[in-house]
Amino acid sequence: MIAHKKQLKTDLSIFLVIVAMLLIVGLLFIYSSSSVFALEKLGSAHYFFKKQLVGLVLGLIAIMALRIIPFELIKKTAPLFFLVSLVLTAIATFSPLGQNIHGSSRWLSLPFLSFQPSELLKISLILYIAYFLTKKEKQGSSFLHGFLPLLIVLGITSVILLKQPDFGLTVTLVATAFIIMFIANRYIKYIGFALLACIPLLIALVVAKSYRTKRILTFLNPWADAQGAGFQIIQSLIAIGSGGFFGAGIGESKQKFFYLPMQHTDFIFSIIAEETGFLGASFVILLFLLFLYFGLRIAWQLTDNFSLFATVGFVTVISLQALINILVTTGLAPTKGIGLPFISYGNTALTCQLIMVGLIIAMVRENGARS
Repeated sequence: MIAHKKQLKTDLSIFLVIVAMLLIVGLLFIYSSSSVFALEKLGSAHYFFKKQLVGLVLGLIAIMALRIIPFELIKKTAPLFFLVSLVLTAIATFSPLGQNIHGSSRWLSLPFLSFQPSELLKISLILYIAYFLTKKEKQGSSFLHGFLPLLIVLGITSVILLKQPDFGLTVTLVATAFIIMFIANRYIKYIGFALLACIPLLIALVVAKSYRTKRILTFLNPWADAQGAGFQIIQSLIAIGSGGFFGAGIGESKQKFFYLPMQHTDFIFSIIAEETGFLGASFVILLFLLFLYFGLRIAWQLTDNFSLFATVGFVTVISLQALINILVTTGLAPTKGIGLPFISYGNTALTCQLIMVGLIIAMVRENGARS
């Protein structure tokens, strides 16, 4: 038992060091990639760097706050937290309080605050699924009382997110939910049928919106419209290719001079590759692989099923986001509005990612208390 506690503590320490390294990379390259744009458009080269620091501080405060919140309270309030975040996401999507940015209504704009409720929805949905699976343990793999209610929850969540529209997050959350169920060894035979049913649904969703079809065509051949739809991905590939093996040097990117759009958000990995080369890009990928490995190692050692399912969910959703972002920037997947976790600019996203880390810490602490 003592050896188990020591191993869990060691794995958590390594996990937190990995997160810290990702945060340092993020701050460094947010400044490097955004300084020219921020100086030209906002009059301060440090604008986005300072705002990201605010998100970092809020996230660290949240981690500290989670240390004093009773773990049982977190578990018991998971359904309420999910309901509140779902309602807030719906308000951002359907009401005048929603702020439309780049064609998506993902922001809730209040007089004193502006944030993305869908980032909270990531956390709350995973907590709710963990809560639901734990509560339904005695009922086994019932379709009517188990899989169907979860499918309805995922359906409602997906409809709201698709309305924003946020196709990438919808796919990421549904995939994460199915992975949690698979790890829990629950509803596996139904998941297979659901995945098969998703194929025609995904095709229908792509065909239903012309911009999604255009993204697929652009992904297949970005040079067909090099100055239009294919411009961003071509500039991303130029950035990555020009980095070579060792990179142009930190701060020496040429693509950030208004060639590559969204260089400090969705395409920050391209700037990292340009400035640090294959070595730097590989290092970032390695950090995410280690994040996934040690995150899952921590999860397997947790004796409480709620903690196990929630930790797997948090590690999975962050890792999937990182995978999708890197695939998009390297031209291996159609363009999606998904940032690189812990690295891309975004206050709400960074704060919520650190809340997930704080919840993992809380679950490890609870596991130690039970052991």
